[in-house]
Amino acid sequence: MDLYDAGKPVLFALPAETAHTLVSRGLEAVQGTPIEGALRDRYVVDDERLTTEAFGLRFPNPVGVAAGFDKNARLPNVLAALGFGHVEVGGITAEAQAGNPRPRMFRLRPDRALINRMGFNNEGADAVGARLDDTALPHVPVGVNLGKSKSTPLEEAPSDYRYTYERVGDAGDYFVINVSSPNTPGLRSLQNRDSLEAIVDELQDAGAAPLLVKLSPDLPGPAIEDSLEVVDEKGLDGVVVTNTTTERPESLKSPNKAEPGGLSGDPIEERSTGLVRFVAERTDVPVVGVGGVSDAEGAYRKIRAGASVVQLYTGLVYEGPSLARDINEGLLDLLDRDGFDHVSEAVGADL
Repeated sequence: MDLYDAGKPVLFALPAETAHTLVSRGLEAVQGTPIEGALRDRYVVDDERLTTEAFGLRFPNPVGVAAGFDKNARLPNVLAALGFGHVEVGGITAEAQAGNPRPRMFRLRPDRALINRMGFNNEGADAVGARLDDTALPHVPVGVNLGKSKSTPLEEAPSDYRYTYERVGDAGDYFVINVSSPNTPGLRSLQNRDSLEAIVDELQDAGAAPLLVKLSPDLPGPAIEDSLEVVDEKGLDGVVVTNTTTERPESLKSPNKAEPGGLSGDPIEERSTGLVRFVAERTDVPVVGVGGVSDAEGAYRKIRAGASVVQLYTGLVYEGPSLARDINEGLLDLLDRDGFDHVSEAVGADL
């Protein structure tokens, strides 16, 4: 039993957001100390078979932290020390904003899931950009998730995204257009072709690259195909599949299933993997697979479905800090089982 397992009953007795804040503060406190080095020695799996190339970047392993865990870019180094091969910070908006009223994050413990309606709470592009510029970032890619300020009218979204990019662009290794969060009114409407093209044009004019777009799992197939046409025609560098869902599977057991917001975790794993396959079959750009990753088998399914790298958040809540190490060690076993010499050989093996 490790420290997280011992403290988990206490953390789970607290409101979900309070527990996340405590864990984040603890991680931030050890960042840059000898403890960070000890974490690195314990959790980093250093094996060339796991190195991954995607959108012009080199990842030491394919397992990353999804946006939402480190909204204000305070933890990239310590998360890398926990064995993650990349960290995506944000979502960051042009304006600092408090987000939606609390409570706004809920555990669904029997379902190993979360529902959140955070609402892009963050310190804003000026503050987060300054922090990124002043921080010695880890030797893993750091992505920046770009959101729209709640107060910005939809028709002014392109300039809003550009403002954010211009303040974080010097430090980020890649940038993700988030038009798929269910918790900002009207945001998902920006996934339509004309709106998405306008945002992409503005960001590309500002020099944003590598540039990816994050899609909703609730889009119908034809709408996803429209978005992928924009990806191909505009020369975007990748697609993140997927964000949280507003749908509620009948299998959910927790009474918290009635809470509004985006559902993440185990209940969306199969659907997310299916959408990774759907997207990978329709575009040649790298796919980032997100949704329900909590063990090596789930990560491997997404990789075989076409994901070059995967991300997780909810799994970290339930499994604790050893998760990246456990997944990477498990991936090595799965590659051996299937006769692959390198993880890249498994990408899209089921297509």
